[in-house]
Amino acid sequence: MEETRKQILLYLEKNSRVNLEELAILLGTDEVTIANEIAQMEKEKIICGYHTLIDWDKAGAELVNALIEVRVTPMREKGFDKTAERICNYPEVTAVYLISGGYDLLVSIEGKTLQEVSRFVSGKLAPIEEVVSTMTYFILKKYKDHGTLMFKKNKEERMLVTP
Repeated sequence: MEETRKQILLYLEKNSRVNLEELAILLGTDEVTIANEIAQMEKEKIICGYHTLIDWDKAGAELVNALIEVRVTPMREKGFDKTAERICNYPEVTAVYLISGGYDLLVSIEGKTLQEVSRFVSGKLAPIEEVVSTMTYFILKKYKDHGTLMFKKNKEERMLVTP
């Protein structure tokens, strides 16, 4: 990958509210070059979307997030893809990953209540024919999300040194 593209992606990953002028200065190029590269990477689906990270607790919204490990019987010729694509279609699902270990998929979902999340698992996820088993973990508090600290760090935090 060309170095300019790599630097643009690294910048956008941390700050999707890009200021083209600022980025151009940082990379030693012009705004038109930056804009063209970003547009081309969007067209090539290298840049897949832009997201805003929100602390819903501070916003006063009552949301329940859960991570669900899913064990799946892979389908002939399609492996885990067809089942993962089916799970992705549910609006409650925020992310689906193929993982290594004792389970095959990791599904992130969002609901209004614990019961709503539980109903999703038992009523929509578990009945899928290829789903063998699930394990649900409710997220109680986020400390870091997408590389961003979700708490205010004390400036004078020091590591404990013991003799």
